[in-house]
Amino acid sequence: MQSLADVRDEYEFLEADDRYRLLIDLGRALEPMPDALKTDATLVRGCSAAVWVYPTTRDDGTLHFLADSNAAITKGIIALVLLAVQDRTPKDILASDIPGDLAPFDLGNQLSSNRTQGIPNMIALIRETAQRYA
Repeated sequence: MQSLADVRDEYEFLEADDRYRLLIDLGRALEPMPDALKTDATLVRGCSAAVWVYPTTRDDGTLHFLADSNAAITKGIIALVLLAVQDRTPKDILASDIPGDLAPFDLGNQLSSNRTQGIPNMIALIRETAQRYA
């Protein structure tokens, strides 16, 4: 898995169409989420597309998230969000500035509001999960 910084460095040099392709590629690279986990309980509310996020814990106390979406760009967005938090401790996730980490991508200006409206809800779900495990 690439780091968020590596993706940001690549993203900064791309034109708009190539940025879309990069997001789609990030989504395609997500670890597969079993269909059995795509339930109402794992559905992120407020997204224009269906987005599911399922947390797991590792032996070292870190959180690992499985995620999927029925829309390619949205799946790429959740992949980008996960790069900011994947395999970190709940305490680290709670202390992190996820919106700040995503700010260099300027998603609000790069994508339509329909595509980005669910990002705060994705982040809130991840933070709530980290809070439960902290």
